[in-house]
Amino acid sequence: MDRLSTDHLDRQVFVEYLEKTRWFGGKGRPFEVTGVRRIGQVPGCVDAGPAVVDHLVELTYGDAEGGTEAYQVPLAFYAEAEGRLDHAFVGWWEEPGIGWVHAYDALHDREAMACWLRSFVAAADDPVSGPTGLTFHRLPGHDLDPDVTASLFSGEQSNSSVKFGEDSIMKLFRKVTPGANPDVTVHRALTAAGSTDVAALYGWMSWTDEGGEEYHLAMLQQFLRTATDGWDLALTSVRDLYAEGDLHAHEVGGDFAGESERLGLTLREVHALLREHFPTERRGPEAARALAAGMRARLDAALEVVPELAQHADALRATYDRLAALDGVDVQQVHGDLHLGQTLRTAKGWKIVDFEGEPAKPLVERLEPDSPWRDVAGMLRSFDYAPRVVEKQSVDLADDDAEAAAQLAYRADEWAHRNRNHFLAAYAGGEPSEDAKVLLAAYVADKAVYETVYETRNRPGWVSIPLEAVARIGAA
Repeated sequence: MDRLSTDHLDRQVFVEYLEKTRWFGGKGRPFEVTGVRRIGQVPGCVDAGPAVVDHLVELTYGDAEGGTEAYQVPLAFYAEAEGRLDHAFVGWWEEPGIGWVHAYDALHDREAMACWLRSFVAAADDPVSGPTGLTFHRLPGHDLDPDVTASLFSGEQSNSSVKFGEDSIMKLFRKVTPGANPDVTVHRALTAAGSTDVAALYGWMSWTDEGGEEYHLAMLQQFLRTATDGWDLALTSVRDLYAEGDLHAHEVGGDFAGESERLGLTLREVHALLREHFPTERRGPEAARALAAGMRARLDAALEVVPELAQHADALRATYDRLAALDGVDVQQVHGDLHLGQTLRTAKGWKIVDFEGEPAKPLVERLEPDSPWRDVAGMLRSFDYAPRVVEKQSVDLADDDAEAAAQLAYRADEWAHRNRNHFLAAYAGGEPSEDAKVLLAAYVADKAVYETVYETRNRPGWVSIPLEAVARIGAA
């Protein structure tokens, strides 16, 4: 990388831009941009379209927590202002070798994205590298159309995704660290294995720094045109139930239990394939104790943020104590952040997406093998959340109508219980073992504690959802 090529950049320009994006994870924390690394030019833009230059913006936080992060900001350079891109304007400056430019976030620019697609097309036979080191890789078996139109998805928060026609979708990782991103490595392995339970990987983009460390920066995969978000489907099912005041969950036309069962079978198949293609390990009693210790530490930290947890702390610790008493834990590659929003229902069945792991965790932790029961616990908590969210959003229930509120709560419990059971029975192939039940209970409790902290900080009106789950754990 040529560090001299970034000396002309005003770092405050990047501070101001990061603060207004949806994907920047440091909102509300004091920070400064301490470096801007120009890591390469997209090769498909060298002969056509704007110059598209990728940057890693390094920042340092100034609060007590401190720390540094790096965010990927590809920029499209135009000699004249492009009014159609005003919403993505980053700044203007004199760019060495180009002249005065207006710089825009390239993900918002169809012309720039066409250059990206041409780079993937050109990599069909061999990896294609651009000036100073961006490299595009392709897997065999699928031809790309270089002439389709690109469109940016507006709903994402931690990354940015661009759809190319009706064929493929590119996810650009915004917060990046050295090392192999599991979203790429897991999709690559499952695609090579012929899995029909994930969107096929078509290619990825990488960069290698001066020290030989490789970064995964983006991935291109199959666009599931007929897909519907699993979370949205679950909410629709709950609304159907609430609209039928005298019917039980299994009697309503929108009953979700069959889908929950099929989703459990899908996760079971994915976990089995992951065991075939990634290392597995049986860890001894010390691993169970360490796992429980981590959960206790997270509970102690959560108590500082959510004082209401205190009345349930003893019951939660007892759940973790049972985990600590196990004689070992089987670990493997897992999803790491599984919930209904990470699933898609297509005409051909369920697909599981986004194997990046929990974005807030460092990459080194996300690469660690874990118990598959963590994924199961994440789904069980998601089944519990869906009816409570619809309950919160209900506008028909009067605040002082205690009888109606109790009826709605009963129906929420019924929907959640039915779908959790169908999912779990399908995944486990019957009744889970006693050790599995202990592991699952601990992971569910740990997830609910995490949710209380998240909701307290982001949606205080919803913190009752995980708090009620914690109370049920204590009463079990």
